[in-house]
Order: sequence, then structure tokens, then C-alpha cells
Amino acid sequence: MIDLTINKTGLAHNLQKAKENNIIIPTIAQMQNPDLIPEKIKAKLKNTGLWDVNPVNLFRISWHNEAKESGGLFQAVPNYVEIPSELSGVPCRIIAMAGKWFPTGCHKVGASFGCLAPRLVTGQFDATYHHAVWPSTGNYCRGGAFNSKLLACESVAILPQDMSKERFDWLKSIAGQIIATPGCESNVKEIFDKTWELKKDPTMMIFNQFAEMGNPLWHYNVTGYALSDLYEAVKKPGDNFAGACFTSGSAGTMSAGDLLKERYPRLKLAVGEALQCPTILDNGFGGHRIEGIGDKHIPWIHNVKNTDMVIDIDDEDSQRLLRLFNTADGRKYLKEELHLADELIEKLSWLGISGIANVLCCIKMAKYYELTEHDVVATVLTDSAVMYNSRIEELNEMHGAYSVPEAAKDHALHMTGLKTDNMLELSYADRKRVHNLKYYTWVEQQGMTVEELNAQWYDTKGTWDAVHAEAKELDTLINEFNEATGLLKTL
Repeated sequence: MIDLTINKTGLAHNLQKAKENNIIIPTIAQMQNPDLIPEKIKAKLKNTGLWDVNPVNLFRISWHNEAKESGGLFQAVPNYVEIPSELSGVPCRIIAMAGKWFPTGCHKVGASFGCLAPRLVTGQFDATYHHAVWPSTGNYCRGGAFNSKLLACESVAILPQDMSKERFDWLKSIAGQIIATPGCESNVKEIFDKTWELKKDPTMMIFNQFAEMGNPLWHYNVTGYALSDLYEAVKKPGDNFAGACFTSGSAGTMSAGDLLKERYPRLKLAVGEALQCPTILDNGFGGHRIEGIGDKHIPWIHNVKNTDMVIDIDDEDSQRLLRLFNTADGRKYLKEELHLADELIEKLSWLGISGIANVLCCIKMAKYYELTEHDVVATVLTDSAVMYNSRIEELNEMHGAYSVPEAAKDHALHMTGLKTDNMLELSYADRKRVHNLKYYTWVEQQGMTVEELNAQWYDTKGTWDAVHAEAKELDTLINEFNEATGLLKTL
């Protein structure tokens, strides 16, 4: 469970810092349902850009933001893209909830909030003393640095040196310090090694997305609820919520699947990973190019026992489709050959590399289970193509100028032609094997205990269920924090 013990000294410092910087903290309930946000805060949002470094944007950590770069408020149905059968090649409906319209353009700003908020409102993190350290493969440290800035905290962003240029360019204007570690998306061990080095300095507090239970707490209570809201809004008579697929990353989003499986017991939950680094599928390893996920280990916060399937995606598929969706000739093919609507073609830019991989997981799941037009499979789009313009340029240099025939080939080979290979429906024994892999990272290297590891498997109520339920207690502390600053009264 998340430690919510109060540190009075740190809390007093944080309250003073909040007063000085006019910081009001949103509750998890308000992120679930923006109707609960005070009208005076909404009035401030009408004059605030989505990506402005303004504390009021903490209230835009929600899937329900309007798709506006400035002045937007909230909508009942989250932003999403529905992938039609003409594009997917499968009859079932695929709905993908979009992270583009969060501050920073990525939903990881929510996961980082879930990790920082408990320590901030308890005073365990002292904003006048600690630096918030955000180890990440890219988007999480962007979200952490952004939230740190909004909350007037010092931040340190850690990410692999081979991540996209856009990530580093963005961080330069937000993070207090940027540390580039060796390797690519799958070099998570090198990130952990750097955090152990930083821990020697008592002013450095590590917010490890792969281990912080605030990450699944946020996704269960915010992303899970939003996906349920989306399905209920778009379902047709006779529809069945058949599945949800999420590439692992830190596995925080997988806890949204925990909520969905409680509400829709027939739903199958799949975890995706890169074929070039098949850790879950067959204990494999290797580098890959699906930016937005990290491998060679099983995240501590992954509730493996509740995962029905693993699906591996070839990173070449996601790279080729990135070019299909974001070049002039690719869009020409989508319009003239597939006859997709202009609005949908524009929305395909909402799919970043990991979002494309998520959609491909949905297609493979649909083929495996032989889903029909009455079935719905859901996923999320972590970020958008905005973060990968440099990658598109690199692909153009690597493969030459794009063309309509090339677009047709990419669509056929890398989307509609997907097979049901390199995936596994997980038996009890399979799940236990994957869960046991946590031992080598977390017990041998990162200081967790065997007792804690076993509790995740054998004591669901005392671990996963207890963490999900802590949102109410956290909200109580947030409300008390806001009451103590007095800022809500003076809006």
C-alpha cells in the first residue's frame, strides 16, 4: 500500500510553498468527474493554454479535456479514435482513448501526479528540501518535470540517450536537471543504476514509475473509469466489451484493465511488448524502437495474476505505420484508396509510436479470439505523433521518399496482414512464471522483499485492491491540504 503517514515539518513547508505559488491540488474524484471542479477554477482554465506552466493546469490532468490547445474545459466523452475495419482489417470495433489532450500531450502526467501527490500532501516530500527524481524512458519524466514545475518543486529527469529529440528539447525548458543514461527504450537497468547513485544524496527523492503504487492507483481510478465512460457512451445495442490491450511500459495502465475486468467480467486483458525484447513472452531481451515502453524486466506494479494474454509487436510495424499516418502520400492513400473521412485521417496523428503498437495489439487480439462486429476492444494512445517528427524524418532518410504504393504495402504488411504469432494466452502457470521474473529485478537489485513479492500473488485484497481503494483516503488528505492553504476560499 501507499504510505500516507504525515510528516508535519515537510507538510508545513509544502503548505507555505502552495500559498506562495497559488497552488490548489485536484482530487482523484475531480479527475474522474470534472463536474466536481469548482466553477471559479474552470473560469481560470478558459484563459489558460493546455501546455502553459500554470498551477491551474493540474485540473486538466483528466481524460475529459476538450480537444483545444487553449481555453478548453471538459466533455462527458473522452477524446478517442475509432479504428474502422477498412483500416484494421478486423470486424470488431477498436476504440483508442487519446492522451494528446493532456498537459504535456501525454497521459503520463497523470501517472506522475499519482506518485507525487501522496508524498506532497503528507509532507514526506518536502518541496523546500527535496528534488523530485523521475526515472523514465521518456514521457513519465516529462510529466513528472511538468508537475514538479506546477507544484514549485525542483526536478531531475532521467531517460535513455537514444530517445527522440523532441523529448529532450521539451525537457530543457521544464526540468531542473536532465540526465541521459546509456542505451535505448529497453535499457531500464541503466536508469535504475543512476537512481541508486543519486540516492546517496539525501535531497534526492526517487519517484520510480515502475515501482510507485501511486501509478496504478491513478490509472485504476482515472484511466479505468474513463475507458468505462467511453465504452458506455459509444456502445451499440448488442455490443460486448471483449478486451483491452496496453503495452507494458511501467504497467501502470494495466491497472485500468483491473477496473474494467471488475465491471465487465468477460473482458480479456492483454499486455503488449516489443517482439525485439520478448521478456514476458519467453524471458527474452534486446533493444527496440517502440518508444513509450521499457523492457528487460517486469514492473513491480504489474498485477500479472490478472493478465490474460501477452502480445508481442514487431517494432518495424509501428515505425512503418507512423510514416503511413503522418506523410502526405500516406494520407492520400488513406483518403483515396480506403475512403477514410478527413476527420479520421487527421485524428490518426493522435497515435504516437506506442499508441500504434497498442492498436496493433488490439488487432492481434481480435484475430486470436475471432471477434465480430458486436465486440469492442479498447486501448489508450499514450502520446501523439508530435513527439516523433524527427523519427519520421529519420525513416524518410532511411527508406527514401514515401509514395502511395509504399503506403499500400505498409498497410497490407504491417497492419491488415498481422498474424496471431508471437502471442500467448496466459495459463495460471504462465502468469506465475512472469510474476516470478520480478524477483531478479526487485528483490535481488532494488530492495524489495520476498514476502512483498509473494503478497502480490497470494493476497490480492491486501495489495492491489487496497491500493486501488486508497484514492478516497488520498482525496481526504488533498482536501485537507487545500483547506489549510485557504486558497479555495479566496478564488
